[in-house]
Amino acid sequence: MKCNATLFAVALLALLSACSGSDAPRTAEFVQASPAEADFGTLRVRYNALPTLALSEPVARQYGVPRDAGTALVLVALREIKDGEEADADGDVTASAHDLSGTRQAITLRKVDAGGYIDHIGTARISPHNSYRFEVVVTAGQRTETVTFQRSF
Repeated sequence: MKCNATLFAVALLALLSACSGSDAPRTAEFVQASPAEADFGTLRVRYNALPTLALSEPVARQYGVPRDAGTALVLVALREIKDGEEADADGDVTASAHDLSGTRQAITLRKVDAGGYIDHIGTARISPHNSYRFEVVVTAGQRTETVTFQRSF
């Protein structure tokens, strides 16, 4: 029985060492989340959340957000679709985030000029190895729509 356990351990080590082959260990690389969008009739809502450390210094300064490991930038853009083209859309946006423990935080959004478009941005406190569910509520014209999305940091 002891021989079988030793043989199993040796086989397991051989298999595990074969997984990396001769590759040298590498530092993990940040993979940026893909922006997402939802269409509600002619209203398009684009949304994203990413660590502020993923922003360059000039972009962080332009948005007026701190670059640190405990902060995520939340971005919401409202666009009106007319004849296949996007135009800036006016509306009110609120956002909140829930972590895995269920703790909720309201995200204060403000409008910023993003090269001819108005975007809504805010920051959320994040912690490493946690996942967050974001809820964005958009009121534009006579309609109110909600989008939810999840990001892990």
